[in-house]
Amino acid sequence: MTSRRPFRAASIVIAAMLAVGALAGCGPTAPTPTPTPTGFASEEEAFAAAEATYRAYVDALNQVDLSDPSTFDEVYRWTTGDANAAIRTSLSSMAAESWTVSGESTVTVVELSPTDDDNNQDKVSLAVCVDVSGVNVIDADGISQVESDRRDEEPLTVSLKYSASAPYGALIESFNGREGEPGCS
Repeated sequence: MTSRRPFRAASIVIAAMLAVGALAGCGPTAPTPTPTPTGFASEEEAFAAAEATYRAYVDALNQVDLSDPSTFDEVYRWTTGDANAAIRTSLSSMAAESWTVSGESTVTVVELSPTDDDNNQDKVSLAVCVDVSGVNVIDADGISQVESDRRDEEPLTVSLKYSASAPYGALIESFNGREGEPGCS
C-alpha cells in the first residue's frame, strides 16, 4: 500500500527543488581586496557565492528524474549537514514510492537575510522566493500531492556555510519555510 505524504512534505521538496547563477569576476584593473573572515574578498563576493550555490541547487533539482537516482548526485553536491540528509531522504522516499515530478521551479527573489548568530562569520542566510506554480508531484496512483491552495511562490530561508572545497565556496546547510520579507506573490 502506498502511503500518502502530506502536502507540506511535497511542498518543501518542491520548494527545495528550486536554481545556477555564475559569479561575476573582478576585472583585471580592480584593486586587490582584503579577504573577509569567510575567505572571500568582500561581503558582496560572499553573497554572490551563496546566491550562485542556491541557484545551482535549484537547477540541479529541476533536472532530477525520480526514476533515475543517478540524477540525485548533482543535488547532493550543493548541500551539507541537515539539508543533505533531508534531501537524500525526500528524493529516496519519493523514488521508492514511484512518484514523479513535472515542471520547473524558478528562483524569483534572493536577498541577504539576517542570521541568528552574528558571531558566526562562516555562514550566511538568504531569504528567497521560488515560483513553484508549474511544478506538480504525482504519486504512483496518478494523484497529485500538491494541494489546490498551494501558493505560486514559496518563501524560504536558506542557510549556507562557506566551504573552500565547494564549487562556489558555499554549501547549503538548511531550508526553512518563512513568512515576511522579501514578499512572495
